[in-house]
Amino acid sequence: MNNTETEKQVAEFLLQIKAIKLQPANPFTWASGWKSPIYCDNRVTLSHPTIRTYIRQQLTLAIQEKFGAVGCIAGVATAGIPQGALVAQELGLPFIYVRAKPKEHGTGSMIEGDDMTGKRVVVIEDLISTGKSSLQAVSALRDAGYDVAGLAAIFTYGFDIADKNFKNAKCPYFALSNYNALVSYAEENQYIKSGDVELLKEWRKSPDTWGK
Repeated sequence: MNNTETEKQVAEFLLQIKAIKLQPANPFTWASGWKSPIYCDNRVTLSHPTIRTYIRQQLTLAIQEKFGAVGCIAGVATAGIPQGALVAQELGLPFIYVRAKPKEHGTGSMIEGDDMTGKRVVVIEDLISTGKSSLQAVSALRDAGYDVAGLAAIFTYGFDIADKNFKNAKCPYFALSNYNALVSYAEENQYIKSGDVELLKEWRKSPDTWGK
């Protein structure tokens, strides 16, 4: 299956199980305070075995194609942990995960799992918005001595700021599907009205000021 077909299939799945909701007329409010016509919770995919399997297989194939041989998979807490564990199982590789912040007790560690320092690792994330939290995990791994090959995610909003942040961090990344593919599929299959498409595109251009 080529990239375009994968993008479309993942978009279909995410809309089908309402892991992604589109509400242009009744926007969501993100934790950042941004108003948004879209809300994405890819943890919902874990409750659907067929979809969960498809995502695991496609992430695995793409990692092998784009990053070659790796020695470890790392999940980003919290939603990237189960996805990363599934991919690690598929590849027969060790798995670790990266906390959002160091433990406040015990070892105070930020990276959980056996010590795989020095191994070439791919980071797994469920969703990319600005890339800030994902790259925080990448930085923690690099600081600990890991060779980060890149990052893989299920979905990206495709913000310019994310591309810039990943480029500055010298961290290649990809996602199985993206905002443009999602909007296109949603319009073609009447998840949204044709009149909402322009509104969704406007949000994509300026998400921090949209709706204010």
